[in-house]
Amino acid sequence: MKTNSTLCKLGETVTQIFHFVGGEKRTFSGIKTNTIKDGSFSKLELTNGTILMINSDNVLMIEVIAED
Repeated sequence: MKTNSTLCKLGETVTQIFHFVGGEKRTFSGIKTNTIKDGSFSKLELTNGTILMINSDNVLMIEVIAED
């Protein structure tokens, strides 16, 4: 069963800024909203084919910016 991320409402791609425990921040652009899957590791695919797997336990907050 495939469920779409609520971020699909923002468009096909977004930029996300991840704020991690300990104060680190990382910005990723070109995230395909229809590929976002959440679990113990969040999985995200970028437009260049890169797949990110982020340990959700270490994330404090995510900023989302529409690209379209």
